[in-house]
Amino acid sequence: MTSATDPHSPAPQPPDQSGWPPPEPPEAAPLPARAPRWSLPALLAILALAGVLYSWNLSSSSLNSFYSAAVLSGTESWKAWFFGSLDAGNFMTVDKPPFVLMVMGLSCRIFGFGTWQMMLPLISAALGTIWILHSSVKRVWGHGAAAIAALVLALTPITVAINRDNNPDALLVLLMVGGAALALRATRDGRLLPLIGSAVCFGLAFNTKMLQGYIALPAVFAVYLYAARAGLWRRVRNLLIAGVALAVASFWWPTAVSFVPASERPYIGGSTDGTAWDLIMGYNGLGRVFGGEGNGGGGGGGGGFSGTAGIGRLFNDVLGGQISWLLPFAGIALVGGLVLRGRAPRTDQPRAALILWGGWTVLHYLTFAMAEGTMHPYYTTALAPGIAALCGGGGLMLLRAFRADKRWAWVLPVALGATGIWAIVLLRRASDWNGWLWPAIALVMAAAIAGLLLFRTASGHRLRLLAVSVAAAVVASAAGPAAYAWSVPSSSGGAGGMGGTNPTAGPTTGSGGMGGPGGGGGRGGFPGGGQQQGNEEGAQQGGAPGGGEVPDGGGMPGGGEMPGGQSGGGFPGGGQMPGGGGETGTPPSGSGDGRTGGMGGGGMGGGMGGGTDSQLTSYLEKHRDGAKWLLAVSSSQSAAQMIVATKQPVISMWGWSGSDKAMTLAKLKELVKKGELHYIQLGGGMGGGGMGGGGMGGGNDASSEVTAWVKKHGTAVKASEYNKSTDTTDTDSTDSASLYRLDASDVS
Repeated sequence: MTSATDPHSPAPQPPDQSGWPPPEPPEAAPLPARAPRWSLPALLAILALAGVLYSWNLSSSSLNSFYSAAVLSGTESWKAWFFGSLDAGNFMTVDKPPFVLMVMGLSCRIFGFGTWQMMLPLISAALGTIWILHSSVKRVWGHGAAAIAALVLALTPITVAINRDNNPDALLVLLMVGGAALALRATRDGRLLPLIGSAVCFGLAFNTKMLQGYIALPAVFAVYLYAARAGLWRRVRNLLIAGVALAVASFWWPTAVSFVPASERPYIGGSTDGTAWDLIMGYNGLGRVFGGEGNGGGGGGGGGFSGTAGIGRLFNDVLGGQISWLLPFAGIALVGGLVLRGRAPRTDQPRAALILWGGWTVLHYLTFAMAEGTMHPYYTTALAPGIAALCGGGGLMLLRAFRADKRWAWVLPVALGATGIWAIVLLRRASDWNGWLWPAIALVMAAAIAGLLLFRTASGHRLRLLAVSVAAAVVASAAGPAAYAWSVPSSSGGAGGMGGTNPTAGPTTGSGGMGGPGGGGGRGGFPGGGQQQGNEEGAQQGGAPGGGEVPDGGGMPGGGEMPGGQSGGGFPGGGQMPGGGGETGTPPSGSGDGRTGGMGGGGMGGGMGGGTDSQLTSYLEKHRDGAKWLLAVSSSQSAAQMIVATKQPVISMWGWSGSDKAMTLAKLKELVKKGELHYIQLGGGMGGGGMGGGGMGGGNDASSEVTAWVKKHGTAVKASEYNKSTDTTDTDSTDSASLYRLDASDVS
């Protein structure tokens, strides 16, 4: 007797023996010699759609100035390119390994520094990820499942948002998906070379975003160890060899850095002792999971960007609309698929693929849901390939079982019903945004489920009605994510959320945001509550540290307005945040109305550093007197803005979070004595020390010592000396000045 759950039986067919949906191929069967005529056009159409979503209106997107500055520095100094230095003078690196900066830096060295030149390799990586996932799913489940997987990945809202930004995640996901696909190939044919290739991919992923590149590794190794076509000893041996390749591909950079004397290399940003190994294990390692210095302090609910840590976090007001649309369907498809393949041989490829992509999804879900450290919404883009593969492959298995076995006739309708209901919940969280969409999804999904049930055993011409029902279910499932995804390139703000620092898609959806529970909106916002105003959608929920509204400086150290404002900004004398100025694709010249700091209308100004005051930068360049660095500021956000605006090295003394101990009093005295640094800005930007730093250095002991010494020995520069266009009556006193000049004679 033939059963849908018996893999040893002949492949089940619909009652009319028409062969639709196509019967599940025998385990490890090769693909047909000729693909269906629609397969390649469908893939190309999906890639074209993704290309539009990832690149349309890109010049207006606010990229992350933190990474923009490092890429620019890498085009000016090969040493900065290798270390991933924030500035071309190589005082401090960014808080990530440099692989993605190397890729963007090479592109900008070839084509020139600009938005498109920087984003070209990342958009190419995002499209390559879709192609690789399509190919991997196709080899196991066929062309239809592959097309669904590619479409789901292309339309995932948070994936669209982050693929329009210069954060490392687009390259990270490409390398991880490439590693997973190679591991499945090694499992299928038992060869060693694809497994080594998989290990190298994950090693490069480690050098893109450190331990996040390893999250899926347990599933990859487990699948190969269990399901590969080789004896146990050979499988173990191959895994050991792959482990060596993984170690080499992962640790070549930190090893090379450790061989360079500390005095000859930049301080490794994000570390507590200036070493890459500390960064791996601390800030970018276990600190992301358990919290700690610079990572939300531990026990704080995830660093304040994605709501409180907990098993349901990915369904909350912040993350739900970004990644969770198809999570219920993917979960049901995973469980159902594993049950369907329960009696298959050890080497069964559909089950191996389910274990790999299911393990990928579960491991990422648990890591992101329970992380107590910094947890940006865009991290969840790494979940998207697993969800997409499960929806395509697992969904096709549910459809086959639905047609072949009446015992499974309820599973697919339930999965689709849950998908439709969850889409309605997500859309109703933003009740004033496209209010017509959720009733339309409800109507189409209900009709699709009814059609599936009505035509389940259809034959002949009526079989087309079943196909129409399946297509309607796909449309209803994809409509919500597609609307969120399109909101990113169609908006004047480009990448949504907090510019390039915290990109998200879709509308504001209530509590959460950067402030966690009770604090901030779904599209960014600051911890605490209140609003930031001036973006294309009006007020965004969220608040500056300590609460209050951002405009007029409420709660935001340094004062100033967010995009749409007029004054304040990160540097003395004003400046807009993130600012504009400069032509698209070219760095701002530093001249204009005092509100520069962007690229192409904000293209490079993104992030949280504030804009630069052209009068201040002109003053600093005029009075630089041969110094290596134009200025020293307290935070990487402020330094990055000025580096991009001026193309000159600027020192970040205490890094992104304010906890880096890069600048000490002894080091400052040495720089001043050598004439390599003359000007220091105390405070300013984001308050010196990152979000909620609360003063220079955010609690860094070295900062108070440096601050006291600079105030005692430096010469305060009054705002009236460089800002000729504003009323400086209140800023001319020495007590309120934040810019200081230091010379060798000041060093005792």
